[in-house]
Amino acid sequence: MVRGAYTLARVAVTVRAAACWLWWLGLLAAVPGTAVTFSPTGRRIGVMAGAALFLVCAVVACLTGSARYGERAAAAARAPKSVHLQDRRVTSRAWLRRRRWWLALLFAVAAGSSALLPCAVGMAVAGTGAGLWVKSRRLARIERAQDALLWVRPDGDPSAYELTGIAAGDASPGGGPRR
Repeated sequence: MVRGAYTLARVAVTVRAAACWLWWLGLLAAVPGTAVTFSPTGRRIGVMAGAALFLVCAVVACLTGSARYGERAAAAARAPKSVHLQDRRVTSRAWLRRRRWWLALLFAVAAGSSALLPCAVGMAVAGTGAGLWVKSRRLARIERAQDALLWVRPDGDPSAYELTGIAAGDASPGGGPRR
């Protein structure tokens, strides 16, 4: 255990922030593909391939690493009273700040690929976002079952989870806003 005060960020909020950004960037990148009329594969094949990629990417994103959340939650320790809990917005903003160039590059590649295979890459990115959203819902079930919220140090070991009570922080189980 680390002595002194340190910051913790919600695990579900980081997963949900990734889901939101990938979902909307994927949809925005897929929309120009619906207007493409001169592609080597054609619009219909591109949209069908995009639908298949959406499903495959959603399933892969949902199932990849999901078992680790339960294992890490079972091994988590209680957080001491000296920690600072990051707000939901701060965690989302920090996640975006570290990855904004990768997201811009991903959007450019997905939108540019519409000339070859309309909508396909954009729908794959949106499928990844949908799979991550389902993963955040799975995290919500884990948090409700343990009656505790999962937190991680943003600057430390990402596998060392800590627990707080269900009322801590400003996000509900699963990373959504509190009602």
